[in-house]
Amino acid sequence: MSSLVGPDEDNPLGKPEVPEDVQDAIRTLIRWAGDDPTREGLIDTPKRVARAWLEYCQGYQEEPSIHLSRVFEEVGGYDEVVLLKDIPFQSHCEHHMAPIIGKAAIAYLPRDHVVGISKLARVLHGYARRLQIQERLTAEVAQCIWDNLKPHGVAVVIEASHACMTARGVRTPGVGMITSRMMGTFLEDDRSRKEVLSLMGY
Repeated sequence: MSSLVGPDEDNPLGKPEVPEDVQDAIRTLIRWAGDDPTREGLIDTPKRVARAWLEYCQGYQEEPSIHLSRVFEEVGGYDEVVLLKDIPFQSHCEHHMAPIIGKAAIAYLPRDHVVGISKLARVLHGYARRLQIQERLTAEVAQCIWDNLKPHGVAVVIEASHACMTARGVRTPGVGMITSRMMGTFLEDDRSRKEVLSLMGY
């Protein structure tokens, strides 16, 4: 996959170069949808679309677990739930490449160290910025935290709207989909699971 390039004389903004075959593919889609890719308003659209998709899918160019590599062991004896909720994210459905827009709640019960809270959001975005289904996204975020922080428990709940359902097909706006993944204590202990879900607002 192409990556962002630095600015130069021919490309002062440092935008990624777009191969001609990629532009041709987008022109073909425009033409097939019923418009003329050579008209004024669409002349530069193939480049814009290609660069937009590089941004939408930049998660393929990173390993989300890297964000969990730096931890803090001086926690003053803290051993309760760490929760980051209402984290906004955007993704794209792998079936129709339509937007998935939602929010996530990510919690873990630390064992002997914690991680900077922004890193939880970075893990989410690393996986969300790929072609996805919500179920897999939920599982990937939880597994990444479980494998790298090795906490007592992990809980991830994602709530999102899918344009593949709201803007096409059944065309039913206002519908939200909720998925969850519980691991460790939050899976095995009913009281702990209820506590973390309550903290998340579910």
